[in-house]
Amino acid sequence: MTQSVVVQVGQCGNQVGCRFWDLALREHAAVNKKGIYDEALSSFFRNVDTRSGDNGPDIYKGKICSLKARALLIDMEEGVVNEILQGPLRDVFDSKQLITDVSGSGNNWAVGHKIYGCQYRENIVEKLRKTAEHCDCLQCFFIIHSMGGGTGSGLGTFVLNLLEEEFPEVYRFVTSVYPSGEDDVITSPYNSVLAMKELNEHADCVLPIENESLFEIVNKIHQMINSGKLGSTVKQNSLVTSSAGSAKTLQEKPFDAMNNIVANLLLNLTSSARFEGSLNMDLNEISMNLVPFPRLHYLVSSLTPLYTLADVNVPSRRLDQMFSDAFSRDHQLIQADPKHSLYLACALLVRGNVQVSDLRRNIERLKPSLHFVSWNQEGWKTGLCSVPPVGHSHSLLALANNTCVKPTFIELKDRFMKLYKKKAHLHHYLQIDGMEQSCFSEAVSSLSDLIEEYNELDATKGGPRIDPSRLKIAV
Repeated sequence: MTQSVVVQVGQCGNQVGCRFWDLALREHAAVNKKGIYDEALSSFFRNVDTRSGDNGPDIYKGKICSLKARALLIDMEEGVVNEILQGPLRDVFDSKQLITDVSGSGNNWAVGHKIYGCQYRENIVEKLRKTAEHCDCLQCFFIIHSMGGGTGSGLGTFVLNLLEEEFPEVYRFVTSVYPSGEDDVITSPYNSVLAMKELNEHADCVLPIENESLFEIVNKIHQMINSGKLGSTVKQNSLVTSSAGSAKTLQEKPFDAMNNIVANLLLNLTSSARFEGSLNMDLNEISMNLVPFPRLHYLVSSLTPLYTLADVNVPSRRLDQMFSDAFSRDHQLIQADPKHSLYLACALLVRGNVQVSDLRRNIERLKPSLHFVSWNQEGWKTGLCSVPPVGHSHSLLALANNTCVKPTFIELKDRFMKLYKKKAHLHHYLQIDGMEQSCFSEAVSSLSDLIEEYNELDATKGGPRIDPSRLKIAV
């Protein structure tokens, strides 16, 4: 059994991470009735004997003593991390695996990347090594961060570079929350484009998620509840509902419902690493099968059902309907329509009581309506995990390497250029040591190249089978 480490950076990263650990514990508790520390738990948790102080030695078999998350929590403000440490999950995090500061990055990528990166480099490396030493077979690092803020984008991508230097053989999965057009951070286009360059160069897989999509999904759930379509099957004070009129109104965080959806994406993504299955998919297989060209590693994710929460009992979708949902706009975690764009490859990660024949039947049914690149017409990767999410009979996560991410990048570039042409707010970045104007021109050039690569692929849609001209093999 392999282990993975989660690195949460910035306010958004830590809030999403907090929801992930909460839901993961609930999921394991539902499966692991005897309270025995097993291989499934070891993939993301250590079992520690706290009696001997200093967190004691890890215990590999027997009763659960004290579970510690294989996580590193980083934020240059103390607020969110302190909140986590005072909340119900406080005992899950090892206090030695936290890195905080007091002043924050001021929504400035350069402060996070250049100042805090240099300042905390040794500390971060030491804590990463410490976490890695507790793993028997470290397979993957998950970085959770936002693109718009200073710490998430700047320090988050700095940590990504460190991981490549220190652990070049370990896969780097990045969950990046992209800002919406109405973002309250004026400099978020700068931060996002500067971060994009680092993601292009140093990540193995990036799962882009848009705030706007999450917001629409949560609104849709609210409408379903208010219209009575779900009846009494949704608890009114659950984490995905508004809690309006309930005693818990004050305790609910505004983004909890949105963060739960991202947490569920990560739960489904890692389910094969945590539980048994007849056709389990290794995490490294995702990168191997879905990323044909190194820079085109942005995967569009869609979830169904969208309400997979431990405390929400939504009637399961019919199996075939679930597969149709996964390819519809409404279920995408990014504002995109993959059906009308070009697929490079697609992975279906199914959980629950589903047969291989069900998978094959639905792939054959959907195939005619999906456009795949001419040289990878059979670009499907499938995974079956036998343990379903809590309260459901089955669920599906679809990961598509699809050119439909291009509009997101184009819109980001446009918003960047509006500021950059006027040189607005540029002085805040250029006064930081090591930050030059060339950093901006290189970042936007890197993004333009990425968009151009997607354009070249789109141009082949429906055309004859030819190899892409941009493949250059060094001899």
